[in-house]
Amino acid sequence: MEYRLFGRTGVKVSPLCLGAMNFGGAANESDSLRIIQAALDAGINFIDTANVYNAGQSEVVVGKALAGRRENVFLATKVHGKMGDDVNAGGNSRRHIIAACEDSLRRLNTDYIDLYQVHRPANEVPVDETLRALNDLVSAGKVRYIGCSTHPAWMVMEALAVSERYHLARYVSEQPPYNLLDRRIENELVPLALRYQLAIIPWAPMAQGVLAGRYASTANLPADSRAARQPGSIYAERVSAAGVAAGQRFSALASQFGKTPGQLALVWCKDQPGITAPIVGPRTIEQLNDLLPVLEMSLSAEERQACDEINPPGGVIANFHNTAAWMKTPIR
Repeated sequence: MEYRLFGRTGVKVSPLCLGAMNFGGAANESDSLRIIQAALDAGINFIDTANVYNAGQSEVVVGKALAGRRENVFLATKVHGKMGDDVNAGGNSRRHIIAACEDSLRRLNTDYIDLYQVHRPANEVPVDETLRALNDLVSAGKVRYIGCSTHPAWMVMEALAVSERYHLARYVSEQPPYNLLDRRIENELVPLALRYQLAIIPWAPMAQGVLAGRYASTANLPADSRAARQPGSIYAERVSAAGVAAGQRFSALASQFGKTPGQLALVWCKDQPGITAPIVGPRTIEQLNDLLPVLEMSLSAEERQACDEINPPGGVIANFHNTAAWMKTPIR
């Protein structure tokens, strides 16, 4: 496996990142521990979680799994979401960030976080307030690097400029939604990342299973899918008729190239310009085992061209930015 540099940090990470959103929730603790250990044994050294995943249980499970292996893992978590009833138990204020970091360290059973990410923007909080809090965590040795998630390119650039102006810790990564059905980050975010050496770690690289061949229609959703379990949710909104139709074309394409749909979706994302490591969030060990071969795969020119014919560069078929209030592009 060829490990990749994480932006301008000098740290090397596996070309796939293990996402922990299912751990301690849709995947029970014992299954989650098995999945994490199998991923680590396969050479994955990058795990991404968040304090809000399963009300903190994801961090707890990840912390248990890393006992005795912590030093070999690049561990990422996030801050922003509401973690209690108090009016200040969320957001990007200094007050919340400092308190939330301490809570994450305790749940993860570690004394440092490799990558601490701002999970979503907060327009009401000046970016220097957020960056000064993160800078203090870096200075204290509790955080090694900082990044952001689902931010528009202009906000990432603003943060870089503020960090430079006030000599604060600098974002080294952005974690956006990105897959063959929603390629909008190629228009501005990817060029920005390439110019300023930011790592990009996409979430939903398999389009929430739509590109993995899981959906035959919008009327008959798989019972164990998040779209079926949470009707009317952000997850259900992402499963559109146009997306499912594109997913069926994509599944046929994967078969033509001798890959499973999940494998082709992931290798397509992994080998796009500017991408460091797509985040895969398996719910079962079988799902993980299907995707592990992608660590050694490369996207061919023929596969790239065939995928571009389904959705061209910069285009969008299904909306995976539907948790980003700043995204206004209509999806028809």
